[in-house]
Amino acid sequence: MKISLESYLVKDKISLADISTKADPKVKRDEVESSLFPQITQEICTLQEKLWAENKHGLIILFQGMDAAGKDSAVKRVFSEVNPAGLSIVSFKAPSEEELDHDYLWRINKALPPRGVIGIFNRSHYEDVVTVRLHDLIKNGPLPDEIKNDSDIWKDRYEQICNWEKYLYQNGFHMIKIFLHVSKDEQRKRLAERLINPDKHYKFDLGDIRERQYWDRYQDLYSDMLCRSSTKYAPWYVLPADNKWFTRLLIAMLVRDTLRAIDPQFPELSDDVKSQIHTVKTLFEDVDMKDFGDAILKLSKSKKK
Repeated sequence: MKISLESYLVKDKISLADISTKADPKVKRDEVESSLFPQITQEICTLQEKLWAENKHGLIILFQGMDAAGKDSAVKRVFSEVNPAGLSIVSFKAPSEEELDHDYLWRINKALPPRGVIGIFNRSHYEDVVTVRLHDLIKNGPLPDEIKNDSDIWKDRYEQICNWEKYLYQNGFHMIKIFLHVSKDEQRKRLAERLINPDKHYKFDLGDIRERQYWDRYQDLYSDMLCRSSTKYAPWYVLPADNKWFTRLLIAMLVRDTLRAIDPQFPELSDDVKSQIHTVKTLFEDVDMKDFGDAILKLSKSKKK
């Protein structure tokens, strides 16, 4: 089964209206769920362990999309095999008063993962060039008037964001930006499920219903976002999101391929540690298990002398 992730990469000017939200009909769901997806998630687990052990690179995976596009469930499934200690997951809601008292990237900077960790952003700084722009939230915000009234404010913000993402890349932090492209009809079905299914009532938010009236405007602003901010060091991928099993496969492939490109390695052991391992292995072979603890204790004391 050959799937080209290149076809989902944003390279030129695009319109979301022209991009499919459906799974590739040539890809078989049974094959994906029974073998391919589990294999990829297991490889992600192995690569993440090396990323953690090497402690040189960080990876940021950023999700954007309309409400009910499948962001939460994708994270849950794709990273199910990864050690939670090596994951950092942050969901960005409407900014608090404290966050509004700082620049718009302040809360994003606070959430960046350390080296060796995969950081997952459910929504991100791109809310500040899409939702903020759509609802004209700048107008009542705490920014100086000369910035609020600057006709280049959105151009400037995209420039700031791209420079910031390049800065992160040049400091060893890689970024995958994923737009989950769900159709309006599929979103309606998923929002309806939150009303009908008691197990999903906790997901219901009246705001999600209200935002549907702005669907076309959101599509235009997201299309603009994708064109303005997809770069070689922080690329955007538009993934069809109507079929969750296929979306999760593509996400897993992107994460795996990015980790492969980073190529993390287990650190080389010092001669001293190698010597200790050799000594302990010899003890393990020569000493009865019930006396093994005493033997290690004696070895430890002799090393201190």
